[in-house]
Amino acid sequence: MNKQELIGTVADASGLGKGDASKAVEAVFDAISAALKKGDEVRLVGFGTFSVSKRKASTGRNPRTGEPMTIKASSQPKFKAGKGLKDSVN
Repeated sequence: MNKQELIGTVADASGLGKGDASKAVEAVFDAISAALKKGDEVRLVGFGTFSVSKRKASTGRNPRTGEPMTIKASSQPKFKAGKGLKDSVN
């Protein structure tokens, strides 16, 4: 399912028009992104938890030349599925 299909499904399930459903989906994505950017966790009970994981700087190898190179420290978004989501899939 891509983003447009998600918006269509939300529109059908909620009775909203596609334009309003698009705004709603975008608002949810923006709210989650903003919270993660601040370093907060987003917990949706029964669905899952979005969080940010810090990765330390490390040394790797260039696959083409084999030369060592440094990989910068970064923040990575993570998602951990909740029990309700896991149960609905199984």
